[in-house]
Amino acid sequence: MSSVPANTLYITFIVALGGFVFGFDASVIAGTVNFITETFSLTHWQQGIVVSAPTLGALIAMFFAGVISDRYGRKQTLLCVSLLYVVSAIFSALATSFEMLLIARFVGGLAFCSLMIAPMYIAEISAATHRGKLVSINQFNIVLGLSASYFTNYGLLTISQSDSSWVRVLMLDTQTWRWMLALEIVPALVWFVLLFGIPESPRWLCTRGQLDAAKLNLVRLQFADVEAQLQQIQTSLSKTSLSLSQRIQGLWSARLRWPIMLGLVIGMVQQLTGINVIFFYAPTIFEQSGVGTDASFVQAIGVGVINVLFTIVAIWAIDKFGRRLLLLIGLSGILISMLVCAYGFAQAQYYFDMQALSVISQATEIQLSQLMPLLNQVFTSDVAFKAALNEQLGATLLQAHQGLLLQQGTHLNATLILIAILSFVAFFAMSLGPVMWVLFAEIFPTEYRGVAISFVTVFNSLCSFLMQFLFPWELARFGAAFTFFTYAMFALIGLIFVARYLPETMGKSLEAIEAEFTK
Repeated sequence: MSSVPANTLYITFIVALGGFVFGFDASVIAGTVNFITETFSLTHWQQGIVVSAPTLGALIAMFFAGVISDRYGRKQTLLCVSLLYVVSAIFSALATSFEMLLIARFVGGLAFCSLMIAPMYIAEISAATHRGKLVSINQFNIVLGLSASYFTNYGLLTISQSDSSWVRVLMLDTQTWRWMLALEIVPALVWFVLLFGIPESPRWLCTRGQLDAAKLNLVRLQFADVEAQLQQIQTSLSKTSLSLSQRIQGLWSARLRWPIMLGLVIGMVQQLTGINVIFFYAPTIFEQSGVGTDASFVQAIGVGVINVLFTIVAIWAIDKFGRRLLLLIGLSGILISMLVCAYGFAQAQYYFDMQALSVISQATEIQLSQLMPLLNQVFTSDVAFKAALNEQLGATLLQAHQGLLLQQGTHLNATLILIAILSFVAFFAMSLGPVMWVLFAEIFPTEYRGVAISFVTVFNSLCSFLMQFLFPWELARFGAAFTFFTYAMFALIGLIFVARYLPETMGKSLEAIEAEFTK
């Protein structure tokens, strides 16, 4: 990063802090799902909507975020979304009902539009030579936030099992999930305060005719040739100021047809490969492999660490080897990883021997007689196994002790599945994770950028919402093997599309990319 102007780098890190807040907000729910389900007696559908509510909020916000950022500026929009994060974190931690938690999570989801505003802002303040790296810092902060939530969740889970008096005073033993959600307040407040010190995007100022302010901000960002840069930006803009209706109509023009198609396909494939299912349900997924509740939280930390390490690889490689090559490598790896994961679950067997039943009866209130009908009865499907458990125990007991029941009854190659999931996360982190947002910030003309990114991100968020919402039901209905196989098929579709149609944008100015797509 030594070639990046110090002011630009500093401002980028402030804006990208929103990525950390998003990552923490989005994945902290992974550690609370079982607690919340037990506290509010949630069904599979209610569980899915609690996890996916922020993405539903994001889906709605994406419709307006681009328009708002075009009207009021990138900086003011970022300030608003940072405040939404703060409000959401406070009321999520204080939720006294399923409905209150749902609304608070939904409000936080409205702030998820920072996912499109922050990369757009960073791209607009960056020179072409290091734009990919700087935009990827936002993705790096996202994965830091994801990892931080896994660490804090596991830390709080461990503390909650302590006999210390202060744990009981703070209700960490009985209200663990509230503390997990409350920790987000700290980074959200810090981000809100720091955002007051960033400048407005020079490119946005040019679209508003504020050329003197744009020039001052280019100087602050330490661009090498301010006059030449200002002229280049002005040249790329339409000669007339476009109204909102004209920008929306422009999405269907020949000028934007191909960039929109690229954005839609890559944005949808990014989510349909299952990444947010892995992030937001990590402990639940690892429980399916029979490792137990505590171990599932530890393995979720592994997801976070791998995510961080390979995002660093992406930041290093994206301006050296290009966006296209990273996507080809990443999608190939995602395809193989999901196929291996599906195979691992397909080979599983589920049964209790006498030792397993003894462990369960000693550790829980479940009576030995309740599970004796299942002794040495072999199931080849996790769906059938859990259905049999539900029949013998009822939904309440099954939900309360599912981790232990699966740990004692699942017989599969858990190491193979762990390696497959970690590989999937690694390949995603070095490709689809950061590269999609870099491409979104690059391929649309300046005067259409806010509206266009809103449009394609809506479909990205819609796919994310559906994946998160449907996962508990899909897992219960079709099982883990089929679920992961479908993710592999979407990765195959994305790989074919990228190989056939995606051009390289590395090292080109935003104006040059626009000219190439127009031509």
